[in-house]
Amino acid sequence: MSTPAKAELRKTSLNAKHRRMGAKMVDFGGWDMPVEYTGILAEHMAVRTRVGLFDVSHMGEIEIQGPQALDLVQRVTCNDASKLAVGQAHYSGLMTNIGTFVDDLLVHKFSDTHYFLCVNASNQDKDYAHVNAYRGGLIAVIENAGGRYAQLAIQGPRALELLQKFTSVQLAPIKYYWFTRGEVDGVQCIIARTGYTGEDGFEIYFAPEFAEKIWDHLMDAGQKLGVMACGLGARNTLRLEAGMALYGHEIDDTTTPWEANLAWICKPGKGEFLGREKLLKQKGIGVARTLAGFEMESKLIARDGYSVLEGERAIGTVTSGGPAPFLKKNIGFAYVPPEVNMPGTKIGVAVRAQVAAAKIVSVPFYRRPK
Repeated sequence: MSTPAKAELRKTSLNAKHRRMGAKMVDFGGWDMPVEYTGILAEHMAVRTRVGLFDVSHMGEIEIQGPQALDLVQRVTCNDASKLAVGQAHYSGLMTNIGTFVDDLLVHKFSDTHYFLCVNASNQDKDYAHVNAYRGGLIAVIENAGGRYAQLAIQGPRALELLQKFTSVQLAPIKYYWFTRGEVDGVQCIIARTGYTGEDGFEIYFAPEFAEKIWDHLMDAGQKLGVMACGLGARNTLRLEAGMALYGHEIDDTTTPWEANLAWICKPGKGEFLGREKLLKQKGIGVARTLAGFEMESKLIARDGYSVLEGERAIGTVTSGGPAPFLKKNIGFAYVPPEVNMPGTKIGVAVRAQVAAAKIVSVPFYRRPK
């Protein structure tokens, strides 16, 4: 019996460019993506201190349009999209009917009848099917629009300075989690002041055929600002340092917003949505575990999947762990009982054959200076 052929990795329109630049490529959620160019540490520090450029065109986009577009967004997500103004975005959860995460996503409001969702790369087809499955009789058109967009993230304290060179849109007045449409390098774009690094910056969406032109021009103009091309490795260390959840690690279809310390995106008061009753019930009785940030008290590194201990008792598992290059510490996330999740509480992490000392700390680990 023959072995089934492995599905070919999907490629962004910058794939050949990354290879010419000597990027180390990896399979990320079925996509052939750059994990690093010059090194994760250097790329991480470039974003914290200057500016980094990321190809995030693997991310998925779903557009919902029609008279009941808002009703559908409200039904499948836990945040309250009715509070969004035109040109505003928010972070939310795409929910199961038991109140857990199908995915986390950004919801952008173009108009009362047009919403634009940015979802995780490996989940886009699943998310599209999920939204369709719960449309019911609502009058709305749902498009799995990922193929129509490339996405670049320009992140860091000099991101605005770099991007402003290529657009007549005044970027400074755009507030965090707001967006507009305009030309960048002569190409029509969605320009959003969003990101996944904990730094100021922008994410731009545009037709894929212009990706190499815009990438090259940003890289060339950014040399004087110390720009670096950044891969998914630095994106992960940056988001961890900034205390941001990663789907498949801190959140998945077994975790609820209350457990993940994401109560701020869960609004039962808005009315019915998937999983609302289960979430109200869990809120009433309390959770058995909550997501905690911790800091290692030695040079040992807590890796994903390592056991977390209180004394000799296993109380949880590391969901994300590794170095925090800017903070020069080793940090991580783990689910632990609520009574343990208090800053200063001592815990242990089973690192290979030894128990390494760690302590619970407040999250985010890093907060950018205003």
